[in-house]
This record gives sequence, C-alpha cells and structure tokens, in this order.
Amino acid sequence: MSDHAQKHPFHLVDPSPWPLVAALSAGLFTGGMVMFMHSDRAPTDFWLAALGLAGILFVMFRWWSNVISESSVYHNKVVQIGLRYGMSLFIASEVMFFVAFFWAFFHNAFIIFSPGVTEWPPAGVEVLDPWDLPFLNTLILLLSGCTLTWAHHGCLEGKKKDMVQGLALTVGLGVIFLGLQAYEYSHAAFGFADGIYSSTFYMATGFHGFHVFVGTVFLAVCLVRAIKDGFKPDHHFGLEAAAWYWHFVDVVWLFLFFAVYIWGGE
Repeated sequence: MSDHAQKHPFHLVDPSPWPLVAALSAGLFTGGMVMFMHSDRAPTDFWLAALGLAGILFVMFRWWSNVISESSVYHNKVVQIGLRYGMSLFIASEVMFFVAFFWAFFHNAFIIFSPGVTEWPPAGVEVLDPWDLPFLNTLILLLSGCTLTWAHHGCLEGKKKDMVQGLALTVGLGVIFLGLQAYEYSHAAFGFADGIYSSTFYMATGFHGFHVFVGTVFLAVCLVRAIKDGFKPDHHFGLEAAAWYWHFVDVVWLFLFFAVYIWGGE
C-alpha cells in the first residue's frame, strides 16, 4: 500500500468554491432585502436581493450536483451511516423549530395575556372550518405518505416503474396541497396582523407549507434521478432522506390539524 493511499473509509471532500460563493450570495440577498424594506429606492434594492437569490439557487444546483456525482463513488456504507445520523439530527432540529410555534399557540390559548383577549380564539375571529379544506389537505398528505412508501419499496425491490410512479404521484399530491393551502389563505377571514391567534396560525401553518414546498422539490429531484437510474436497492440514501423528511412533514401536519384547526378552532 502506498504511503499516500487512503487508510480509512470516510469521504474527505475536495476543496470547493461553493461554501464561499453561497456565503457571499446569502449576504447579498440579506442585505438587499433589508435595503428593499427600508429604502425609497425599492426597485433597485429588490434587484440586489434578486441577484443574491439567483446566486443561492445557482450554488444549490451546482453543489448538490457535485454531491450526487460523489455519491456514486465515495458514499460507501460507513459514509451512509454518517449521512443518516446527519439527517436524523437535522429532522430533530426541525422538530424543535415547530415546537416553538406550538408553544406560542398553546401559551396564548391557556395563559391569555394579550390586551383585550379574554377567550381563545379571540372574539370576532372567524376561524376556518377544519372539516373543509384542512381535512381534504390532511387526506392528501396521508395519501402522499402511502405513495412515497410505495416508491421506496419499489426502489428496495428493484422495480423502477413502481418507484417512478410513486414519486410522481407524491410530487403531484404535494403540489395540490400547496395549491389548496394558497386558496385557503386567500379566502381566510383574518390576516396575519389581526391578532395573536392570526399570527400564530399563519406562522405555524405557513412554515409547514414552506416545508411541504421544500419536500416537494426534494422529491422532484429524486424523481428525475429515479428516471435516470440514479438509485439502486442498496444505494439510495437520497431517496431515503427525502422520505424521512416527507413523513416528518406529514406528522407535523397531523399535529397542526388536530391542535390548531380542530381544538384551536372551537
């Protein structure tokens, strides 16, 4: 064995420009948004933020493309274990992210301290019917979990057709969910700034909708990779990570449906 040969199973990534470019793009986007919101020259500052956002999207595409290319060569069993730990910790951090919103909702429901608020939901707030669009969206997400499980089992069994069809259905259901939630928001009788109930409602459900969007994009990329034979029964962590994320999003929605729409809407 050569003295320069790798003597461990871990993947040491090559030098990359993407972390630096990502940081610069994020700073440009953040600075542009601050200027956009606090300046009379809004159009000019908006394009500054748009340039930063374009840089972020470019880095995402290039960096993740590199990761996909590296996965076929360097992501052995040991590396995959580390990736699973990383994804598990990321989802744990996302759990705590939503705990903050549930905490705010229940804190204000049980310990009313806002001026003029003596009941929950506050008097005058016309809450949404949980058995209308929210219930339909619940069924859609539960069904998407089934189609994603079908796709995952298709991958494990080497059935490309089942994997592709399951992923396509899951992506489609995710898009439908987002469309219905946008319709629900546009027809709600209260706005974000109409009180503590409205603010906590939109923060919790809105960030969940953002997670559905991220998960849908994640699964759409997996769909493209599946069509191009990018997954194998023993080498498909990208699909597995997307499935974990999507099932997490499903579970969060169930808590939102029962806590915010049903219990919080009574």
